[in-house]
Amino acid sequence: MIALDALPWPLLLASLAGGYLLGSIPFGLILTRFAGLGDVRAIGSGNIGATNVLRTGRKGLAVATLLGDALKGTFAVLIAGRFGTETALVAGLGAFLGHLFPVWLGFKGGKGVATFLGVLLALSPPGLLAFAAIWLGLAFTLKYSSLAALAASALTPLVLWALGQPSVAILFLLLAALLWWKHAPNIRRLIDGTEGRIGQKG
Repeated sequence: MIALDALPWPLLLASLAGGYLLGSIPFGLILTRFAGLGDVRAIGSGNIGATNVLRTGRKGLAVATLLGDALKGTFAVLIAGRFGTETALVAGLGAFLGHLFPVWLGFKGGKGVATFLGVLLALSPPGLLAFAAIWLGLAFTLKYSSLAALAASALTPLVLWALGQPSVAILFLLLAALLWWKHAPNIRRLIDGTEGRIGQKG
């Protein structure tokens, strides 16, 4: 592994930029337009993520969007990871920022859960399993998908630290903070009691 202070800044910047460009690919928008459904931003929450794509009634497109948004984070980390752990971490940050703030869409992107998971898959598969276990447990008991994702993301840095991955834990502390910020409307609805539950109609 190359020490951070020994890495040339152009390599770190290239990893950040490359990760950002991969992360900024708006799969939800591309797939729905390709399917002849128009602009997904014109329906539901106006988001480009899988949850809003699902509102088109096309479950296959929603799954494809979820996979695309996750795997772009995974590939960004794996490609940059060929040069060291530090470049992998920087690329993961870039991919997440690209999804949240894609330059092609006026910096208005998704909320980040899928890309969060994709980066986590590449950097810590055990951490991903822990996230999934927390999400499933809370989603099953409380019936709030957003609350389960928020809680799982907040606990992920602690899990990573316990797994002996402090550098990855620090990265995911930042990613979790950004994810919470993007979920501010969901948090307000949870507080108000108006957030939709899993399986709720209308």
